[in-house]
Amino acid sequence: MQTVNIICLGRLKESYLRDACKEYEKRLKGYCTLKIYELEPVLLPGEPSEKQIANALEKEAEMIEKKLASNALTVAMCIEGKQLSSVKLSEKMAEAAVQGRSAINFIIGSSYGLAPRIKTLADIRLSMSEMTFPHQLARVMLLEQIYRAYTILSGTHYHK
Repeated sequence: MQTVNIICLGRLKESYLRDACKEYEKRLKGYCTLKIYELEPVLLPGEPSEKQIANALEKEAEMIEKKLASNALTVAMCIEGKQLSSVKLSEKMAEAAVQGRSAINFIIGSSYGLAPRIKTLADIRLSMSEMTFPHQLARVMLLEQIYRAYTILSGTHYHK
């Protein structure tokens, strides 16, 4: 069974988002070992400079790197990434397993994104959409897509 690590900056503040995540966490138990790491984003002033943002992203990168599983497919969630269909994502996850990768790391950065070095070390840069969504909704959407990918691979009727 694959291990799926979701490494994310920030905690879910709204109870309805936490409830949605718990539902997908429950559904995923039969498909993978799921670990969610909530890291504290670096606090920035209201109007941060580019240098302050870059420094914060580097500090966050250090925290992220400590949580990355080795022998894993690493996916950086970023707006400039490639968009994949649910079927294509499931294929990437299956390929990782066939290649002997025992884990998949999904990384969700802070509201300022991810440090360039995290994007560089990722095997895949993935974008959910060209549309803008609330930052905290990304985790729910990602969990749903991971669940959908596993149901596609198992041939269940969830994916239509």
